[in-house]
Amino acid sequence: MHCKPQPALAALTLALCAGLALAAPPQAAPQADAAAATAPATDVAAPSALAGFDTYVDQVRDTFDVPGIAVAIIKDGQVVLERGYGVRDRESGAPVDAHTLFAIASNTKAFTAASLQMLAADGKLDMDDRVIEHLPWFRMSDPYITHEMRIRDLLAHRSGLSLGAGDLLYWPTTDYSNREVAERLKDVPITGGFRAQYAYDNILFGVAQLVVEAAAGMPYDRFLQQRIFDPLGMDETVYNSDHLGDAQNVATGYAKADFKDIVPAPRMTWSNVGGAGGIYSSVHDLSKWVRVQLAGGAIPAGVGDGADKRLFPEQAQREMWSMLTPIPVRKPTLPEFEPITPNFQGYGEGWNLADYRGHKLVWHTGGWPGMVSRVTMLPGQDIGVIVLTNAESGAAFNAVTMRALDAMLGLPATDWNAAYAKARAQQEAKADESWDKHVAARDASSKPSLPLAKYAGTYADPWYGNVVIGNEGGKLRIRFSRTADLVGTLQHWQHDTFLVRWDQRWLNADAFLSFALDADGNIREARMVPASELTDFSFDFQDLRLTPVKPDSGE
Repeated sequence: MHCKPQPALAALTLALCAGLALAAPPQAAPQADAAAATAPATDVAAPSALAGFDTYVDQVRDTFDVPGIAVAIIKDGQVVLERGYGVRDRESGAPVDAHTLFAIASNTKAFTAASLQMLAADGKLDMDDRVIEHLPWFRMSDPYITHEMRIRDLLAHRSGLSLGAGDLLYWPTTDYSNREVAERLKDVPITGGFRAQYAYDNILFGVAQLVVEAAAGMPYDRFLQQRIFDPLGMDETVYNSDHLGDAQNVATGYAKADFKDIVPAPRMTWSNVGGAGGIYSSVHDLSKWVRVQLAGGAIPAGVGDGADKRLFPEQAQREMWSMLTPIPVRKPTLPEFEPITPNFQGYGEGWNLADYRGHKLVWHTGGWPGMVSRVTMLPGQDIGVIVLTNAESGAAFNAVTMRALDAMLGLPATDWNAAYAKARAQQEAKADESWDKHVAARDASSKPSLPLAKYAGTYADPWYGNVVIGNEGGKLRIRFSRTADLVGTLQHWQHDTFLVRWDQRWLNADAFLSFALDADGNIREARMVPASELTDFSFDFQDLRLTPVKPDSGE
């Protein structure tokens, strides 16, 4: 996945990182997890304002069934807390510490934005250059947007693409290259107006990665290493899981299969759209990144190469933290969140922008199989908070973040743990209600219009490619040709609609597949939609237009 946050909700009630579903009610943890002690602080003692914080984080872990959490807090240019809680792996019981690596997913987007701004400072590009000036082959499905798309637009979620459009080209992991993913944008439908409204995307950050490579004359991972990681001394940070090598202190991610049973989520790579969410890092390393952000692009003393150097110009940060795309502020669904309802919110270049209790808030979240995270700053108060987790619970990282912000602002403690638990329960109840409506509308006695073998065949979508349905031993099986993990069984639902149940249950992405017939009873097309409201929006099945390519009698 990536992180596809829902900013209109994230600072308020639900805040599902990257659309990741909030976890189901807590399950009993294995003994190794229950017995794991909180890892000690790395090198600093927490200030008195954080009294009780360790106990609180462990309460959050219990509430949301999160095996491990790592937290770093920065105030006035100094790290005041940097430590781990719980375990990075339930089987081994190995503890999380400040150096444990997590997938930071869409928190990578800020690195991509900074890379482009650094190249602009080098004179290699201008942020208002047309994308086609650097990638002449670049095409959107609308020729006007193709011509007018500027580099800055790639970072602002205002392209006219729908929420998560094209994500199936790389999520779950596909065998498309980054260039192939970008080239297929020419067939991804445009559903909104260019620069007209906010709709979170990931795929254009993959295009931004290609612009970095074209302007820098080197691969994106090498640029990150030479221009950001090395100067900041981020020695623990790697581009994606392919670069982890034999690193041992890496968190295992955990997902709730069928939104219920916690299971390890397999490690995945994002090498084809890494600019949107590929980086692995620790709170120790990310504290250096945040200190540079809070210093306006300067490298503070004690970070990497030291003081009197800059990672990027102060003006570059002003641009990254300037709102490009407004996001409507909605009334919270729970009164607990009214005190932190923002007065404004929007998106800059790789950063969400809002206010928290009247203070400017700069933040982002990240979502990955089994891991979600949040990086948050109050620049005017020189406060930074980093929360990395190895479970799919945006509620957990928000509950920790808000408690830390309030503590560093000197405010009385609010039980955000209880507030976000209530929000999670509300969201799950809403999803259950939606599913119950599907069940009530189902005609279980109906039969398919055609023999099962007639539904088998190869179906083509203009932007994704081929999806193959086979008749295997009297069961229909579906395979997405470029995505190894998207293999499942079709169960008849009603009429010519089937429920796709994926073999990999941790995906939590079952979908309805409906066939439309022509006047002669032949299949004209097939359409898909996610079956649950909790399914991550990167499973953009609804954008597929599957048409038969050739008959297939099955196996």
